[in-house]
Amino acid sequence: MTIVSSSYWERASDGRVICTLCPHRCTMKEGQRGLCYIRGNQDGAVVLHSYGRSSGVAVDPIEKKPLFHFYPGSSVLSFGTVGCNLSCRFCQNWDISKAKIMERLGESLAPEELVALAKKSGAKSIAYTYNDPVIFWEYARDVALLAKRENIKSVAVTAGYISSSAHEDFFSVMDAANIDLKSFDDNFYRRLTGGRLAPVLETLEYVAKQSDTWLEVTTLLIPGENDSPGELEALTSWVVEHLGPHVPLHFSAFHPDWKMEQHQATSLEILLKARAIGLAAGLQHIYLGNVDHPKTAATFCHHCQEILIERNWHQVTNYNLGTAGACPHCHHSVVGIF
Repeated sequence: MTIVSSSYWERASDGRVICTLCPHRCTMKEGQRGLCYIRGNQDGAVVLHSYGRSSGVAVDPIEKKPLFHFYPGSSVLSFGTVGCNLSCRFCQNWDISKAKIMERLGESLAPEELVALAKKSGAKSIAYTYNDPVIFWEYARDVALLAKRENIKSVAVTAGYISSSAHEDFFSVMDAANIDLKSFDDNFYRRLTGGRLAPVLETLEYVAKQSDTWLEVTTLLIPGENDSPGELEALTSWVVEHLGPHVPLHFSAFHPDWKMEQHQATSLEILLKARAIGLAAGLQHIYLGNVDHPKTAATFCHHCQEILIERNWHQVTNYNLGTAGACPHCHHSVVGIF
């Protein structure tokens, strides 16, 4: 199904249209599509070609998003479409993000059907994931509004590459977000993602300071690209200063894929060093992903250091939080939504 975008586009003086949803501001002739591939110029307007069509649906633990402080141990219905507005050479969902519409879009799933699936599965929330929900925001918005009526939460898994003018519309319907901060180096963004760093930092600050959306951040560490001590010190210090020391940060291991298949995988040693740097910077909750290391997947009370939630990969194996997310040992509150 194709729908006309309700906003975030304008007409150029030469008859082309400009999509203003993300910082790329793709300018398109009639019949052309933008970098994301699923938004294009049709009859002189920007349309979304993937509305109501999903590339896949699955029920996952919320920890897989990853979100560790948002209803831990609950299940989430995950779905996405195709396309992406970044061109990450290390993309680990490239078969979806780089797919053309007819190659990967499967059955038609109207917003009502997705909410019904979530309700039937017992999922606490719906995650807009696999590819970036920013580019299919009209579809995500309509699902989220219907889900809210059923007391089902909405989760955005996104790179945060969205125009500041769209921040309020997008995040006002999202109860939680995990945003990728792929690097703290603009050259990395330009060279390996086709984007820029500044818009992502702006998005992160908006979510942390001006929205009610619960925020967690993920950085995929790629050896020799974004894992130097200097960059990690700058990144973690920025998170503490601009987002807050309470915001959970996930360092994930890179596995060679897409256009970086010959690149070295991330070792546990690299991840542990990154975690130590973040803790020294003042971050209270740092998790390691894509590795089997239960200690760094556990949630600790920041005040007394008691283990509150234990995890084995994405499964919660022990839950010791008291009512309203309070530590049962020292009675201090733990940040999050429980």
